[in-house]
Amino acid sequence: MRQVIVSFPDDFYQTFMEYLKDKPEVLVDEKFEYLDKTVPQWQQDLVIDRIKNAKPEDYRSWEDVKKDLDKKWNFNG
Repeated sequence: MRQVIVSFPDDFYQTFMEYLKDKPEVLVDEKFEYLDKTVPQWQQDLVIDRIKNAKPEDYRSWEDVKKDLDKKWNFNG
């Protein structure tokens, strides 16, 4: 079974739910705990520490990173 998160206009919600309720093979879960996008404080602190302690040689330009990705994944042919 696959899971999908679907976004649609509020005024279509009831119609969509009515359609799904008659489908025995569909499980509808309206809980949204898994959509919690908050980052725990310990993780925020870790990132801030890493940024503070980073040296200029730790950084790469986006152009260089993009070139490496293009080579690795053959994005440009």
